[in-house]
Formats: sequence, C-alpha cells, structure tokens
Amino acid sequence: MQGAGNDFVLFDNRTVKLSDEDLARLAPSVCNRKFGVGADGIIALQFDDQQKADLVMLYKNPDGSDAGMCGNGARCFAAFAVTLGSPKKFTFRVHKNIYQAEVNNEQVSIHFPLETKVLEQLVAKEHVLNVYTNTEHIVCPTQQNMLDNEQELISQGRYLRYHPDFSPKGTNVNFISGISDTRLCLQTYERGVENLTLACGTGAIASALGWHHLQQASDGEFLYQVRVKGGTLKVHFTFVEGSETYKNIKLEGPAVFVFEGRYYL
Repeated sequence: MQGAGNDFVLFDNRTVKLSDEDLARLAPSVCNRKFGVGADGIIALQFDDQQKADLVMLYKNPDGSDAGMCGNGARCFAAFAVTLGSPKKFTFRVHKNIYQAEVNNEQVSIHFPLETKVLEQLVAKEHVLNVYTNTEHIVCPTQQNMLDNEQELISQGRYLRYHPDFSPKGTNVNFISGISDTRLCLQTYERGVENLTLACGTGAIASALGWHHLQQASDGEFLYQVRVKGGTLKVHFTFVEGSETYKNIKLEGPAVFVFEGRYYL
C-alpha cells in the first residue's frame, strides 16, 4: 500500500503471529527494493491482547528499528483493516497510545491522542523547531528552491538526524517552505529509512504546527495543507494560545492498495 507515496508492506499477523523480534529481523529483507518487496516499512495487524483498543499496529522501519508512530502507515493500516472486516471507525494501539481511525474510501483520517508544543532550539548555530508528534521531529524552515536540492537536503538531514543533541534516538528532519498562511511544502529525511521519503505523516503534523508557530497565529481551529512529493496531506488541529498547546490533532490523506501477493519466509 501507499499513502501519498509512503509505501508499506502490510500483513495480517493474527494468524502468522510473528513476534516483535521476528518483525525486526524480517523488515530489512522485505523492505529491500532489490532483493525483497521494497517499502518504507512493514506493518503487522493483530488483535489487542490488552483489550485497550480494537486492534494493534506493529510498525518497523526498513532497518528493523522502531519508528514510534507512523502517520501514513497508520492510514494504510486503517484501510487494510477495513478489508479484513473492521468497521470504518475503530480504535488501534501503537505502543501505549490509542488512536481513532476513520476510513472513507481512499481518504483516511487518524485522530492523534496528543497534546504538544513547538519548542525553539539552537542546533549547530541553526534555529530549528522541535515538535514531538508521538515520535521525534525537528522542523527546519528553508527557501523553496532549496527543497529541490535533494542532495543537500540528504546531507543536512543526515547531519541533524545523528546530531548529539538528539542522541540516543536521533530525530526525523523536516525541511519546509511556506506557500500561504495555511499551505506549505515539505521534504522529510526519515530516521530508519535514512533518506528522503515521498511523504511523512507525523512529519506533516510537525511541519504544520511549526508553520503555524512561525506565523505567531492565534487561538482557534485550523486546517493546514502540506504538499509533499507524493501528494497532499491535511492536518487539522486546535491551538490554545494561553498554554501554547496544540491538541485535537488529525491527519487526513489517501491510502491506496498497490498489489497483493505472497512472501516466502
């Protein structure tokens, strides 16, 4: 499946029953674009043994590491779940966090159980915005023409991703350029993929909140459109000026089936 160009291999783990360790070992071979299927990550669907949500999403990066949360992967997960008999509105758990999914044909929305802030940070004499979206992100404002210089973005992204200020986990790095008050362009260097990706859902959220912060926008409910290489993602949120807090965060965008097949373990 793919969500705005972020591609994933998904499977029903209710019967295969691979462990978290199994998935970590499996991901590098499945995600390899020459010797495997090729993907930005693998996603396993299973019931919630803790009975806190309807389903559980297990996600692994191409290197086998854990991503925390993957917004585009979650939207694909939701659409996949519906084909397996899930209702179009349901809850799912990623680690300790419980999300709500809404599936409307190829448009899928994920409600994030998240209240967050935009923190200004100086890293290697560069001003960045640190925005936690249930996974680690920084946002780097740049000029529109710089977004086309992908080799430079990869070089800067790799440097910041591994910078000691973000150790030991590292961070995802988002380069943004504003189009209007509520529209922006984004390129994301993703930790675990170790490259630019065509889209990043949690990065789109971080970038929308960061762009709102840079404009010193006021209280209220907002809808921002984030244009990525793979399409456009919509980020809904509420900003509370008194506490400088962002909440009621929802990510909306496409989730598309590409092909179905068998993979031999």
